Amino acid sequence: MEQNDLGTKRIPPLVMKMAFPLIIAQLVNGLYNIVDRIYLGHLEGAGAEILTGVGLTYPVILLITAFSNLIGSGGGPLAAIRLGQKENGKAEEILAVSTTSLLAMSAILMVVFYALKTPLIYLFGASERTFAHANDYLTIYLIGTPFVLLTLGLNPFISAQGKTTMSMLTVIIGATLNIILDPLFIFVFGMGAKGAAIATVISQAVSGAYVVAFLSSRRSTMKLDIRKPRISRKVLIPIISLGVSPFIMSATEAAINIAFNSRLQMLGGDMAVGTMTIFSSILTFINMPVTGMNQAVTPLVSYNFGAALDDRVRGIFRFALAVEFSYCFIASCLCNIFPRTAIGLFTTDAALVEYAIPYMKYFITGMAIFGMQSCSQNTFLGLGQARISLFLAIFRKVILLIPLVYILSSTPLGVKGVFLAESISDATAATVTITVFLSTLPGILRKGAPKP
Repeated sequence: MEQNDLGTKRIPPLVMKMAFPLIIAQLVNGLYNIVDRIYLGHLEGAGAEILTGVGLTYPVILLITAFSNLIGSGGGPLAAIRLGQKENGKAEEILAVSTTSLLAMSAILMVVFYALKTPLIYLFGASERTFAHANDYLTIYLIGTPFVLLTLGLNPFISAQGKTTMSMLTVIIGATLNIILDPLFIFVFGMGAKGAAIATVISQAVSGAYVVAFLSSRRSTMKLDIRKPRISRKVLIPIISLGVSPFIMSATEAAINIAFNSRLQMLGGDMAVGTMTIFSSILTFINMPVTGMNQAVTPLVSYNFGAALDDRVRGIFRFALAVEFSYCFIASCLCNIFPRTAIGLFTTDAALVEYAIPYMKYFITGMAIFGMQSCSQNTFLGLGQARISLFLAIFRKVILLIPLVYILSSTPLGVKGVFLAESISDATAATVTITVFLSTLPGILRKGAPKP
C-alpha cells in the first residue's frame, strides 16, 4: 500500500485492508502465551496446577508489554503524523530515539524482575503448590525481555507506513515458530513450564530480529540505523506523553490481575485462581482482533489528522466503531451461550470446568459494549490526545475495577463479586468514554494537529 493511499482511498476497504493482516498478527501473537496455556493445561496429572502456576506470571508479561506500549504506542502515532505532514526526517528521528529507549528499558526491567521474582510470584497469588511452576516459567521468560520490547515497541512504526502486511509477518514468523516448538519442548523433551518458556524466548528472538531487519532496510519509509543509538529529551518526552495512556492500560492490567488473583486465592484457593487464568485467556483471545483493528485505525487517524482531512477522521472512527461494537457484542453472547466450549479449550480437568462455568456470565457480559470504549480511546491516541486517553484508562481500571473487586467480594457475593466487577467496570467505562469522545472531537478537529 502506498503512503498516499492513507489519505485518498475509500474508508471501509482501506481500514479492512490495513486491519486484516494486523488482526491476523494479533491472533497469532496472542498464541505465544495462550498456546502455552492450552498445551500445559492438557498435560496429564498436574496440568491444571501447571496452568495455574504459569498464569500467575501474567502480571509480569503485562508489565513488559506495558513498557513496549509506552514507546511504541507513543512513537508510532507521532511518526505517522509526521509522515502525513511530509516530515520524514522527523519520523526517522522518532524511530531512532524509540529504539534506543526500548533497549535501555529492557536491561532495567530484566534486572528488576530477577531481583524481585520470588516475592512477586507470591504477591500474584501463588500457593506452595503453584510457585515452582511459576518460577520455572518466569526465570526463563525474562531472558527474552529485549526481544519482546523490540517486537512490540517497533511494530507500530511499520504500521505507521501503511505496511500492515509486513507488520503481520513480523509477528506470524515468531508465533508460528512458538506453536511448533511448544509441543517439542513440553511433551517430547518433558520440560513442562520450562519448555514452554524456552520455546517462547526463541520465537520472540526471531520476531525481534525480523522487525529490526525490516526497519533497517530500504523497504522501510523510515530508515533505522542501529549503529547510531540516539536519546533526545526533546523527542522522547512527547513519545512518553502520548504513550503513557496505553502504558497505564497495560500496567493496570497487571495490577488488576494481582488484585483478582490475590483476592481469589483468599476466597476460593487454587481452583478460583485457575478459573481466572482461563477467563483472562478467553478475554485476551477476544481482544486480539480489537487490538488489530485499533493498530490499523491509529495510523489512519493520525495521518489524516496530520493532513487536516477532518471528514476522513470522522469516517474512519464511525466505521471502526461499528465493527468493534458488533464484534464485542457477538463474542460476549457466544461465551454466555457456550461457556463449556470456551473453558474446555484451556483445560481437561472436569472439576475446574464445572467450577468455572457458573462464573462466566458474571465476568464476560460487560464485554458486549466494550467496543465503544476501545474504539474511542484508541482514536484519542491517533489524535495525539494523551491526557484524555490517560484519564479514561485510569477511570476504567483504577477508579472502577480495582475498588469494585474488593468491595463486591467483601459482600455475600464473595468469589462471584470478583468476577462481576469486570462486567460492571467494562459497561460503565464504555458509556463514559463514548460520551467524552463525541463531546470533545469537534474541538480537537478545529484546533488541528500540532506543527513540527
